[in-house]
Amino acid sequence: MAHDTAPIRPEEAFDEAGLAAYLRKHLPDVVGDAEIVFDQFPGGAANLTYRAVAGNVELVVRRAPLGEVAPGSHDMEREHRVLSRLWRAFPKAPRAYIYCADPSILGKPFFVMERRRGWVIRAAWPPGFGDDEAVRRHLARQLVVTLAELHMVEPAAVDLDDLGRPDGFVRRQIDGWARRWERAKTREVAAMDEAMRLLDRDIPEPQGVAILHNDYKLDNTMVSAEGDVVAVFDWDMATRGDPLVDLGTLLAYWADPDGPTYPVFGERAVTLAPYLAKPELVAIYAGHTGLDVAGIRYYEGLALYRIAVIIEQIYARFVAGQTSDRRFARFEPLAPLLAEAAVDVLRG
Repeated sequence: MAHDTAPIRPEEAFDEAGLAAYLRKHLPDVVGDAEIVFDQFPGGAANLTYRAVAGNVELVVRRAPLGEVAPGSHDMEREHRVLSRLWRAFPKAPRAYIYCADPSILGKPFFVMERRRGWVIRAAWPPGFGDDEAVRRHLARQLVVTLAELHMVEPAAVDLDDLGRPDGFVRRQIDGWARRWERAKTREVAAMDEAMRLLDRDIPEPQGVAILHNDYKLDNTMVSAEGDVVAVFDWDMATRGDPLVDLGTLLAYWADPDGPTYPVFGERAVTLAPYLAKPELVAIYAGHTGLDVAGIRYYEGLALYRIAVIIEQIYARFVAGQTSDRRFARFEPLAPLLAEAAVDVLRG
């Protein structure tokens, strides 16, 4: 596979000698006495991820992004807590070794985890990956099966039975994203109001409590050349709650090239919809979990609403002059488009 690391960007550099000394002190059995060198995983758009190489050992160092972050987001302590335990029952979660809350080392809290190898597929298929469409179909199925495997993990079995607050989880999601919309919106969007009315009207009762990734999609995974999922990343929003919330998120990102949301998602990420239709996706998940998925449209609608709010938050920064990046001007029509899609899904 192609190299997935690059030299560290100057604005994201750190005291490499200081971090090396920290690793030698706290992970001596892992790094040994070899020289430790660093580079960076350049993908992603938020948390900063670096590689530490000590002889034949490779480690991954993750820290929150530069500048201020919203409360509860980019939670490195939470991500470390989940990954230091979940790997025992869910091997696709990389094992985390240590968490550091001291900002004097990297400027922000960080944690260190094991390195996995494979492809992280974002805006385009890697050259030569899955030229046989059967590989892409296999990947699509494995992405769904992996989510089902996560949801079948008993939280108490990995000491995560106190993670988050599952009671009233969906209710809090609705209220929280509605508040964020009111703070972020740059204009009135009738479809957002209608989507919220529909979400607020018929909140489903959860069928159980599962460990949620809370942002599960293709580009938060790593896959092999054969189309198998070898790792799931970005657990900083993980919690416990209604498992169908994760399935709804996966469906929202599963954009059909002929569908209304493809202009939002298709330019930014590979879509697996041509290789696995949504009804089949839902059926695979149900077959592995035994859950009743008859009401899954509600959860897909909730996910579309949530993504609309996130996009509007980014666009609002551009409108307010907090960023001069002209790319964000293109975000103006996206929240209304997603809101209309949410309304269509929620109405069934």
